[in-house]
Amino acid sequence: MAARRLDSVLLTDANGLLSGIVTDKDIATRVIAEGLRVEQTIISKIMTRDPIYILADTHAIEALQKMVQGKFRHLPVVENGEVIAMLDIAKCLFDAISRLEKAAEQGRALAAAVEGVEREFGGDFSASQNLIGTLGEQMFKPLSTIITENTKVATVSPSDPVYVATQKMRELRVHSVVITAGNALQGIFTSKDVLMRVVAQNLSPELTLVEKVMTAHPDYATLDTTILDALHIMHDGKFLHIPVVDGDGRVAACLDVLQLTHAAISMVEGGPGTANDVTNTMVEKLWDSALALEPPDGDLDSHSELSLVMSSEAGDGRSSIYPPAVGNSFAFKLRDQKGRMHRFTCGSESLDELTSSVLQRIGIGAEKNTVELLYEDDEGDKVLLTTDSDLAGAVFNARSSGLKALRLHIDYSDSIKEMTQPLPELALPHRSELTHVHYGLMACAIALTGVAGMVYLRH
Repeated sequence: MAARRLDSVLLTDANGLLSGIVTDKDIATRVIAEGLRVEQTIISKIMTRDPIYILADTHAIEALQKMVQGKFRHLPVVENGEVIAMLDIAKCLFDAISRLEKAAEQGRALAAAVEGVEREFGGDFSASQNLIGTLGEQMFKPLSTIITENTKVATVSPSDPVYVATQKMRELRVHSVVITAGNALQGIFTSKDVLMRVVAQNLSPELTLVEKVMTAHPDYATLDTTILDALHIMHDGKFLHIPVVDGDGRVAACLDVLQLTHAAISMVEGGPGTANDVTNTMVEKLWDSALALEPPDGDLDSHSELSLVMSSEAGDGRSSIYPPAVGNSFAFKLRDQKGRMHRFTCGSESLDELTSSVLQRIGIGAEKNTVELLYEDDEGDKVLLTTDSDLAGAVFNARSSGLKALRLHIDYSDSIKEMTQPLPELALPHRSELTHVHYGLMACAIALTGVAGMVYLRH
């Protein structure tokens, strides 16, 4: 996890089926806070068994709701019993907001959006207008509206050891602690910091002071900061927790991305004057269309990779880490010698990484330099992949053609024996899917045109 800067790892059984998940919070609260030694703790002892997952065709809004309700930031995506990706709530939410605001700023086909929504909902635009009003009103609500008097803040002093900080996290069931001197904010220390700055550096949790490993003078929000502005602060700073101070400079709360996501989702749930069936349809289209687009520039890249560890190997120290699942990545398929189909997601920038993933996936012990990968192009030809540029070009062409996965074949340089057979032709996305995305995006453009204008003027 530390080597790849990941905050979670999935465990699978010998058949590649999901059996557990371990996050940085588990390391902090189930290992360090319990006084256990990392090098002596078997991962299967601290993992969350049989974690909740979603299928690949699950609506984005449903996935977000599962994470918010379950209070977890990671959600495995499963297809045909195998894990194909990891959905990260931070990337999911931040990317959606960034894309929707970009669409709103550009104001693409605003008139077409109105026409499309009216046509789909039988010419009654009142429900969508009410939804737009609710969106705008909720996104500009101050943080004070979601912070109650009973809000608990995990605080420690700069001179406290890391061990005490992790106990605070466990006690209040949070991912972070705020460091204060007197009543003044001094820093913040998260479960990811425990992993990256303490465990990965082989530091003693009992002897290492929080002030040595905390993030000093962090960005913060005030009670008057809007929900949207708070999300922007977190997105721009690429962090998942933000302290909130009151008018006297005292720490009133420390909000995480889950709490702000809940506020973002609830903006359209049960809003006054909205028709539930119409609202739910529009909300689904809002998130699904936003998440279906290409990631914007500068999106988070350390929170969204997918790693898998064989649970059968977790006890003896052997592990198999698979490449990134989202971001600069793509889906690949190939058939092994037994005729079994393998589908997995891998980074699209490194041929060496893809080759390693293929060998791990099909259980071949061959050296990477004895294996050559080929892909099938849009003309049915098998094209040899020899460089990273070849791989990037193949993925780009596949995306441009509307393919959801790239078909791979494997050759050994010694035996020149192809192990795989051509896969069934992948169908292009149906035109109705494009229309679905189009309508969702355009409906969002209406809702967020005014929001985006104010946000970008403020920037």
